[in-house]
Amino acid sequence: MARSPLTLAAAATAALSQATGVRTAITGAAALTEGAGGRFDSAVVHLDDGSRLVVRVPESDEAEAEAVRETTALAALTAGVRAMMPFRAPEHVGQARLGTRTARVQTYLPGYRVDAAHVPPGRGVATALAAAIAGIHDLPTSIVQGAGLPARTAAQVRTETERLLDRAEATGRLPFGLLRRWSRAVALDALWNVEPTVTLGGVDPSAFTLTDVDGVPTVSGLLTWGGLSIGDPAEDLRWIASAPDAASDVVVAYSAAAGRSPDTMLAERARLHAELEFAKWLVHGHDSASETVTADAVALLESLDESVRDEPPIGSGTISVDDAIAALGRVPAGAAEAVDTSMHTDAYDPGLIDGLLDEDAEAAPAASDAVDQETEPIEFSDWPGTDEAPPAEESDPDDAAKNALRRWTGTA
Repeated sequence: MARSPLTLAAAATAALSQATGVRTAITGAAALTEGAGGRFDSAVVHLDDGSRLVVRVPESDEAEAEAVRETTALAALTAGVRAMMPFRAPEHVGQARLGTRTARVQTYLPGYRVDAAHVPPGRGVATALAAAIAGIHDLPTSIVQGAGLPARTAAQVRTETERLLDRAEATGRLPFGLLRRWSRAVALDALWNVEPTVTLGGVDPSAFTLTDVDGVPTVSGLLTWGGLSIGDPAEDLRWIASAPDAASDVVVAYSAAAGRSPDTMLAERARLHAELEFAKWLVHGHDSASETVTADAVALLESLDESVRDEPPIGSGTISVDDAIAALGRVPAGAAEAVDTSMHTDAYDPGLIDGLLDEDAEAAPAASDAVDQETEPIEFSDWPGTDEAPPAEESDPDDAAKNALRRWTGTA
């Protein structure tokens, strides 16, 4: 269901009152719609002190689990941890029940964003994103461990990759060429000489907010933290397959900024993780018994198989970033845009897959087109409980289908 900004503003009022014990006047509300596929109802609310907050309500059990993960991750970002980062993260400021769901309120991070396909080469957005990701990877792993968030060793990352490949093979629909290519990569010890780091579980560039400092784009904030964990840093760079112009600059800038021993196989593992997104799509179609999704995945895999047939194997040290992008760019866009994948993740992130499928496709805008709706100050006393807030509005079920593929980033 699509709740109005006013309904979400009422929920924010309740959340703030429960968190602080003080009635907070909200003077305006604006829809925050970014093609989230109906997974979250979101709004920006304006307070009487001039500040802004974001309120989000999950619309499924999966989205609720995601919101819980993100809240846990944000709680792990103590004041000391935040001081280590040269950019901001949202702060969880309160939550309240809204019907059968929970409305969560976070601080608002201003700035503009750029989708992967639109990241330009050279100094600026590409190098700023690379340095920001390197900064996350250099955080102490104790941050994740102390919060009880997922932690994987290099061996576990490799095992999970092998398990995914087994599941894809078990569908009987995986092209043999890709099975051989990926099996060889999994078997190559040198490829898995991974130094696990704090990661974001596969971040997308549009999760970062940017501002211009002396005319140079600079990362000012990171919106999505639900994937905070310990794992393979290459997973957070798989998006470079969708950034044809900037990939080389990203890899160079990341390597220069990372405070660890050089990872000579970083770009090749990132390439592998990007290709395996197609395998995840196939497994999802099989597990959900969706022949439409499965057929779409098979078509994509067959095209990928053909495009990499004459390439050297992953891990050979001879695959350049340009080769990777050229190969993935030859894979045509699939037909799954009209299919509800039920594999959505964060409400802020445009998906990774669309850039991999068709680098020439027009990317959806990253920034929200919110139009402020001025309201009278909303006091908590106006709605004694959020269950008594105005009824939620119905949403168009096709919205989720339209945005399904571009919102998907992986299996649970």
